[in-house]
Amino acid sequence: MAILDLIEFPNEQSGDIVHREPQDSSGEFRLGSQLVVRESQRAIFFRDGKALDMFGPGRHTLSTNNIPLLTGLIGIPFGGNSPFKAEVYFVSMREFTDMKWGSTQPIVFRDTELGMVRLRAFGTYSMRVKDPQVLVNQVVGARGSYTTASIEDFLRSIILQEFTDILADVQTSILDLASMAKEVSDATRASLSDDFARYGFELTSFQVQAITPPEEVQKRIDERSGMGALGDMRTYTQFQTAQAIRDAANNPGAGGEGVSTGMGLGAGVGMGAAMAGAMRDAFRDDPQQQNAPTGQQQPQAGAQTTTCPNCKATIPAGSKFCPECGTNLQAITCPKCQTQNAPGSKFCTNCGEKLA
Repeated sequence: MAILDLIEFPNEQSGDIVHREPQDSSGEFRLGSQLVVRESQRAIFFRDGKALDMFGPGRHTLSTNNIPLLTGLIGIPFGGNSPFKAEVYFVSMREFTDMKWGSTQPIVFRDTELGMVRLRAFGTYSMRVKDPQVLVNQVVGARGSYTTASIEDFLRSIILQEFTDILADVQTSILDLASMAKEVSDATRASLSDDFARYGFELTSFQVQAITPPEEVQKRIDERSGMGALGDMRTYTQFQTAQAIRDAANNPGAGGEGVSTGMGLGAGVGMGAAMAGAMRDAFRDDPQQQNAPTGQQQPQAGAQTTTCPNCKATIPAGSKFCPECGTNLQAITCPKCQTQNAPGSKFCTNCGEKLA
């Protein structure tokens, strides 16, 4: 085994936290050997599994003056110049940025509006070594090298545990969580400080990038926002019915006159029944329909029709939307004088108020 007269670790990689020199086993040193420590490093001298001293940046000469414990550990029969076996751990003190965390399994969240919701969260954090000796003794041990990849999974589990506890105390809806991202991040960082210090680290920053519900919940939220934009549920149902009638008229179905025709007739009957039910529900609140005699609830075909003012198509009387072009056929109420104006009017016929 060669005697090491110069001990250094110049080729530090981006993810290196701790590197032992020599990496495979103990090395042979002699008093007077040179130890070079970079600005972003600290060096811990070990012999017989015991930390003797820690060195800061600069060039150091190994002697009994800067490593007092060597006096009792190294024999003097050779004038203090005999080689001895030891190891040097180089610890990186720079900040490790863009460390990632995220939930591998959904987190159950009690939403104030949607009830129990499963959420996924992810983000980034930064850390650095605060106590090199604690890190080497408690985490690294006798390993020749230790990187961020070696501890990232362990730190992720600690982060998720604290983050889940913080999220459980947030009494709100997931619709408002985005506006509380900074508060949740700061609370999680404060809660994690002791956990990181226990292993010799300092958590310098913590970010929550996103908290998202499952895809099916996102679809329900989109549907709810769409319904909020439409406003009146009955008007939306009428509009959907008009669109279905138009689509059925424009797509009669392909095929021959035999089986395809029969299938088309059957589909038409089913569609007609479904549309009749939808139309009945849509017009259930209409006073004229409620007061009409039972035998006259279904108008005679062709007896009650009108003309769309937009596309001039002949449509059933009382329609609130044109089944051909979708034009709104409902009377417009003047917001100023409450006068009923014809569909499509831009100004009130009574007071001249502009109509929305």
